[in-house]
Amino acid sequence: MATVILLNKPYGVLCQFSSDAVRPCLKHYVPIRGVYPAGRLDTDSEGLLVLTADGALQARITEPRRKLAKTYWAQVDGLPQEAALQMLRGRLDLGDFITRPCSARRIEPPEGLWPRDPPIRQRMHIPTAWLELKLEEGKNRQVRRMTAKVGHPTLRLIRWAVGPWTLEGLGPGQWREAGIPDEVG
Repeated sequence: MATVILLNKPYGVLCQFSSDAVRPCLKHYVPIRGVYPAGRLDTDSEGLLVLTADGALQARITEPRRKLAKTYWAQVDGLPQEAALQMLRGRLDLGDFITRPCSARRIEPPEGLWPRDPPIRQRMHIPTAWLELKLEEGKNRQVRRMTAKVGHPTLRLIRWAVGPWTLEGLGPGQWREAGIPDEVG
């Protein structure tokens, strides 16, 4: 049975096991040797990272044709209206690629969300809103580029779920072992 590790990657942590001597990396949080991320999160993104030593399982998790949805919570500048959400749901031209259709909706601020260190910038006269986006692809900085394209830049980005796995019960920097559900295995 393959080992699957679920990690709540904190803000500012490199999504690799070797350090750049400035920022912390995965080895500072996961003491298990031989596991590697199935997908990546930018240094300035937080949330669920799935790690495994099984190369075939890594491929199944990250392969877009498998349609394993990734759920993101994005705190954005401004209050997106339905027109912006419709644009997010459609096929957005980001220059180097066109996004696949996805799910996008406004949500209340997530309950029990940990404070980010450092905190996001606050502007006195510009409100923020939270969006939930479910994508079946994951190009470089895709969610950030999508929200910026519709006029609502992302201030904070958290990956809540990868397929059936979620961050439920994991604080920043915490990890746990998990099973492999049938839909992934």
